[in-house]
Amino acid sequence: MSHSEIHRSHRVGWLRAAVLGANDGIVSTASLIIGVAAASTAHEGILLAGAAGLVAGAMSMAAGEYVSVSSQSDTEKADLAIEKKSLEQDVEFEKEELAKIYERRGLESFLAKQVAEQLMAHDALGAHARDEIGISESVSAKPVQAAFSSAGTFTVGAALPLVVAWVVPGSQLIPVVAVFSLVFLALLGGIAARAGGASIAVGAIRVTFWGSLAMALTAGVGRIFGVVA
Repeated sequence: MSHSEIHRSHRVGWLRAAVLGANDGIVSTASLIIGVAAASTAHEGILLAGAAGLVAGAMSMAAGEYVSVSSQSDTEKADLAIEKKSLEQDVEFEKEELAKIYERRGLESFLAKQVAEQLMAHDALGAHARDEIGISESVSAKPVQAAFSSAGTFTVGAALPLVVAWVVPGSQLIPVVAVFSLVFLALLGGIAARAGGASIAVGAIRVTFWGSLAMALTAGVGRIFGVVA
């Protein structure tokens, strides 16, 4: 019986940025709202702080992802440039180097040399990028994709506790925002785990635990100082 296998490693780039953005959006905005509310601030001030946090956080996530992933991309390009120069200067040495990599993976010496020759005849730089350096098209750095994924999901994540805070004013704001935010985090963890092929329960618990810790610490700070910095 034939069957097709569904792999998910090609999702690593955008999925990591998207999960990071959504998680940070929920946690940071909910924590900010709870912390400001714990300082006995007026409802308008709480909403203003949450909205400001949403905008600033989304821009920060976009800039941070773009800069960090660009650094990764620069490193990859530098390594490829070094490899390209080596191939131009001594292709036989590079062919032997690639063959030895295949030998260490279990191929016999003669077969390893044949594989290296054929792969290099097809795409020498691609073969060395993939098997010597570990760079492949599916997981290579994509700064713009990471920036948009992170900023977009941050905005969506941050909007969720902000909407809850807008709908539920008064003394119930802190517990309601906290509960709904934990539900959002559990859903996020489960969805991210499902998209990545991992355990849904583990993903949900992991995200919820750290989110609840962040909100609890922020609420404590707001209650202790009783002021909005």
